[in-house]
Amino acid sequence: MNLTVIGCWGAYPEKNEATSGYLVECEGSHILLDCGSGVLSRLQNHCALEQLDAVVLTHMHADHMADVYSLEFAILILMQIGRRSKPLDMYVNEKELGSLAFEYPDYVRVHPVRAGEERTIGHVRLQFSETVHEIPSLAVKLTSREGRTLVYSGDTGYCQAIIDLARSADVLMIESSFYDFQAGRMKGHLTAGEAGKIAALAGVGQTILTHFPHYGDLNQLVLEASRHYAGQIRLAYGGMQIHI
Repeated sequence: MNLTVIGCWGAYPEKNEATSGYLVECEGSHILLDCGSGVLSRLQNHCALEQLDAVVLTHMHADHMADVYSLEFAILILMQIGRRSKPLDMYVNEKELGSLAFEYPDYVRVHPVRAGEERTIGHVRLQFSETVHEIPSLAVKLTSREGRTLVYSGDTGYCQAIIDLARSADVLMIESSFYDFQAGRMKGHLTAGEAGKIAALAGVGQTILTHFPHYGDLNQLVLEASRHYAGQIRLAYGGMQIHI
């Protein structure tokens, strides 16, 4: 299983970059986790849209799904001109289905998912867990046939659910929206220290911090997470590639 970071910023993209978007490739399947602002353009550096099999949306905030409507038109055009042979599958929290308004359901097939449910895309098994956020939001665990695991937190506050989902994962990609001095100022997001605590309690193999603030020294996030977690911690960046 291979992971490519398409975008890693919270709220809005930095210049020439993107908000949340992560491409997972496994045994011929191409799965996009979230499709935020700027993701569609940058995604095509790593995956032709004809190859994209599925999109998983963790929740309906714009920095996680702003580009899905442009993606819908891309799929429509590619199928009309014969460059793509099948609709795109999109997996969405069932509590948020009313927030989507696709114009061409024959080209984007929406599948509702819920916490505790499992789905399979190609040879990849997906498990979902509801997290703590301002609106309904899901974390997702992807498991390859060989048993390699990636957990993506989406947006979440500190909760037992993400610890349980990430238990013994090879890679935990977890939001780190705030510095430790900001603890308690905003519900539904993690400080770097809280992300480190979750990684330690879950016993994950390595941790990738993502969903960054637009201020401060991001290397401070690694330092704060490392006070709780002794394993490898890395900052996500656009174009980052990890073999799992």
